[in-house]
Amino acid sequence: LIPFISLLFLTLLLFFLALFPGTFNCCMKISDDIPKVILRRVEKFETQKADGPCHLEAIILHMKDKKLCANPWNRKVQKIMKKMKHKIHRSKSHVRKQRRTRNNKQIDQKQ
Repeated sequence: LIPFISLLFLTLLLFFLALFPGTFNCCMKISDDIPKVILRRVEKFETQKADGPCHLEAIILHMKDKKLCANPWNRKVQKIMKKMKHKIHRSKSHVRKQRRTRNNKQIDQKQ
C-alpha cells in the first residue's frame, strides 16, 4: 500500500510540474557569503518577494551561465545593486543627450 501511495504522489507531482513549469522557479535557499569574483560577473538582478508562490525574500543574481540566490540584506549585494542601477540610469540619460545633440546639429545645418 505504501509503495502505491508514493508512486501516486510522484505521478501527481510530475503531472503538476508538467502543467505549471514556472511555478517552482523560486529560490529555496540564499547565500550569505558571495565572493567578489562572482559579484563582478553579475549582468542583471531581480528581486524575489516573500509573498505569492515564493516564501523566501532573495535577490536573484544573473550571470552569463548561471543564477545565484543571495541574501537581500548582504552589504556586498546591496552595493552591486546600487552600482548597477546607477549605471543603467547614467547610460540612459547619456543616450538621450546624444540624440538631442544630433537633432540639434541637424537643425543647425538646415538653417
